[in-house]
Amino acid sequence: MAGGGNKAVVAALLANTGIAITKFAAWGLTQSASMLAESIHSLADAGNQVLLLVGSKRAKREADELHQFGFGRERYVYSFIVAIVLFSVGGLFALYEGWHKIHDPHGIDDWKWVPVAVLVAAIVMETLSFRTAIVEANKVRGHVGWAKFIRNARSPELPVILLEDFAALTGLVLALIGVVLTLVTGNGVFDGLGSMAIGALLVCVAIFLAIEMKSLLLGESATRESQQKIVDAIQNTPGVQRLIHIKTLHLGPEEILVAAKLAVESTATSAAIAETIDAAERAIRAAEPMSVHIYLEPDIFHENHTPDPRPAVPEAPSH
Repeated sequence: MAGGGNKAVVAALLANTGIAITKFAAWGLTQSASMLAESIHSLADAGNQVLLLVGSKRAKREADELHQFGFGRERYVYSFIVAIVLFSVGGLFALYEGWHKIHDPHGIDDWKWVPVAVLVAAIVMETLSFRTAIVEANKVRGHVGWAKFIRNARSPELPVILLEDFAALTGLVLALIGVVLTLVTGNGVFDGLGSMAIGALLVCVAIFLAIEMKSLLLGESATRESQQKIVDAIQNTPGVQRLIHIKTLHLGPEEILVAAKLAVESTATSAAIAETIDAAERAIRAAEPMSVHIYLEPDIFHENHTPDPRPAVPEAPSH
């Protein structure tokens, strides 16, 4: 997942850098509000992709005394910063620029068709970037729908890039509509409305991303599918009578902490119990390789044993 995510991030970074330079040049010639909003949007996107790459690299650092479970969640921190940048630098600026243009409208008098050519070229480049993100996501998405994939993904890069590219393509279309209407009518209000539509879109995407990343930062369990693999591995281990309860936590996109209480025979010797625990750990790692940290507690199950109030494999979280 990390490799595919980074490939999509690099593709988006290259595309957005080129698009931003071209858009700023077009804005300098035309003073179009929609072009300026799109220029800032592309610049913010390029900065966001740099943040994602930095977060991915820093998350690979070895655990130390202060951070004994490593730095895997740093990828979530940088993705949350991406949402803040998208909201403030992209969304709020576009809303402000559009509001300003509506209150002081003026048409595009010079280099009239330059923005149209630039926006069409940007749509082509952004489509190629979006296609790369879709191809990489399809490698890990399986048969899961797009909405469910984005909401339940534990690796942040691909969902962030997918949403950013979708917002960028939609924003480009809105900007193109605003610019064309301004050119046809000579009324700069349409240019301002296009900028405000872009801003509203970016604010909505940023809020959605912030909610998703906040949930990952707080700590999410393993996916339903991963938990089922772990549960099956434990229950099929010789010497385990039953699984009393289990809890999982993503310490990073590819690192899961597993804590479980297992029922063993009351007559089992300490050596037999230790062998059972070792066998269960091997089975868990074989079934779900992301299970990096495993803590298993043997116990004697009684009918009046107080169970965990939550099911062994809960429904996938809805955030």
